[in-house]
Amino acid sequence: MAGNSGTFDAGEAIFLVVAAGRGARAGAGGPKQYRELAGRQVLTRTLEALLNGAPEARALVTIHPDDLDLYQGAVAPLPDSLRERLLEPVFGGATRQDSVCNGLEALAALGAADDASVLIHDAARPFVAPGLIARALDAAREKGAAVPGLPVIDTIKKVAEDERIVATPERATLRAVQTPQAFRLALILAAHRAVRADGCRELTDDAAVAEWAGHCVFVFPGEAANIKLTTAEDFLRAETRMLNDLPDVRTGQGFDVHAFGEGDHVWLGGVQVPHDHGLVGHSDADVLLHAITDAVLGAIADGDIGAHFPPSDPQWRGAASDRFLRHAVARVAARGGRVAHIDATLICERPKVGPHRDAIRAQIAEIMDLPLDRVAVKATTSERLGFTGRQEGIAALAMATVRLP
Repeated sequence: MAGNSGTFDAGEAIFLVVAAGRGARAGAGGPKQYRELAGRQVLTRTLEALLNGAPEARALVTIHPDDLDLYQGAVAPLPDSLRERLLEPVFGGATRQDSVCNGLEALAALGAADDASVLIHDAARPFVAPGLIARALDAAREKGAAVPGLPVIDTIKKVAEDERIVATPERATLRAVQTPQAFRLALILAAHRAVRADGCRELTDDAAVAEWAGHCVFVFPGEAANIKLTTAEDFLRAETRMLNDLPDVRTGQGFDVHAFGEGDHVWLGGVQVPHDHGLVGHSDADVLLHAITDAVLGAIADGDIGAHFPPSDPQWRGAASDRFLRHAVARVAARGGRVAHIDATLICERPKVGPHRDAIRAQIAEIMDLPLDRVAVKATTSERLGFTGRQEGIAALAMATVRLP
């Protein structure tokens, strides 16, 4: 299980991420925090945004008891430097309020200081920005209890059961509240314990819990971009927003050839395919991954596979080619972009690719952290013409589409 227990410093900042809900309003597809958003799970994006936004902070996630495998899958793509700052996840309760209380109790049991700044955040808010996180941390230290809020633009009406308007609150005094909500640990833990002991009704957020316990809660500026993904329409809007943030669409091509030699298998797309010959190369000679790697590097005009992994360097002798492709994808990510689609073709008489196509596509999608429907793999013969027709080797062509800021 990803995470650590560790020790806590006085005043340390800790994110408590609430991810135990079922997200029924988002429609079919499982809990919304584990759904993909532009190729990555929502929780992955949320944790990355939080931990990058506060480099000294750690995070604890409350999850549903049935979701441990989903949680591990969500944190796996995070860099080691971020995963190391995750505490062991805690099982949530029947309600969000219970889940937060369980998380706070876990922090206290782990030895978090009373004056630790705890930022309680919805897992389904992946667009939290560093500036908002900084304001939340300042508010936790200065006020003890504070929440981000936005001025209300629309006129609000209070209605009776028969939909008759009974009041029009003054708009200037209203705020639409977001997360992360910021507290000193001792204050919010005591408030949640008091609510739990009293058995009062479910309160809608942690500010309400603190208010119920008699604390003053302050508001600091929120951000309109810090949306919560609740419905299927929210996911569509979020996808569109992310695509609009990456308007520079580029295409790269790759081509590679490897000759047959001795062996009993070939590597194609990271999959070991039985054959009466092997492929000759300095690495594992995975002709398909080599072509895709060059296509990705070509899309960002960043040289080719030989420039990044010279055949003259002995450290790459026999190396698994997925390392090369992961490196190319990381080069795209380092520029704030992402790979949008891969289309690749193998050219050979044998071995037959069809029986292995699904496994190859799945492996490439895993290596590149792409949805399966963004990876196309085809195969053709050369009608017994040329070196592939004479079964002297295999060729591969690839096209990569990349989106950059």
